[in-house]
Amino acid sequence: MKAASRRAETKSPGASTLPVSEPKLPLTERVYAALKKDIITGVLRPGQAFTEKDLAHKYAASRTPVREAAVRLQEEELVRIIANRGYFVTQLTIQGMNDVYEYRAAVECACAEILCNAKIPPQAAPELEAAASFRAEAEGEFGAFIEADTAFHLGIARLTHNALLVRAVAQMRAQTERIMFAATDAIDVRYYGEIPAREHMAILRAILRGDPELARRLMREHIIGGKQKVLDLARRDVRFL
Repeated sequence: MKAASRRAETKSPGASTLPVSEPKLPLTERVYAALKKDIITGVLRPGQAFTEKDLAHKYAASRTPVREAAVRLQEEELVRIIANRGYFVTQLTIQGMNDVYEYRAAVECACAEILCNAKIPPQAAPELEAAASFRAEAEGEFGAFIEADTAFHLGIARLTHNALLVRAVAQMRAQTERIMFAATDAIDVRYYGEIPAREHMAILRAILRGDPELARRLMREHIIGGKQKVLDLARRDVRFL
């Protein structure tokens, strides 16, 4: 399979339309979710310009919800608004990706350590294990792996019951997912398969055993190891950025 087609297979056919699964959401929220998804999955590419008129037509909405969505996404560093020029998808940069992974390491190591001393609900452990052990066996499963990866990392944060940690992890997941989708053109399928599954399961076992030192160390090794792979890939493959 050609690499150019791999990115397309990670996105659903409805990536550029409003979410139909949540029709009860206000239009503003649905436009925000659709625009955010299109940026994260690469439908709208880094550096790409767009206008309120373009997206109002694309999402069958007026300009007001598009404008409100763009402002929110600028706060999340996914959109850049330049006066008298328009809206632009933010660029992926080496420094920016480095910052995302280092921030994640600091926050998520704390989550893993805290969870070692917390009471985990009986139904939560199997859910975490299912997300942790998910492996992408084929290129077309990259999107499903990214979803499971988010479920695992965000699931750990949510079980801490610390709202600030949950918010921090959730914000960085958007950036991380964007990086991971960008990497699908060039990354080895094994990186979305056996390697992260093995690392996730080791982290989960340390948490369930109540070993905060090991859980913190394994989480840091997992995230910083991912950072090194991403940065190495970005430096040698121009399709990434």
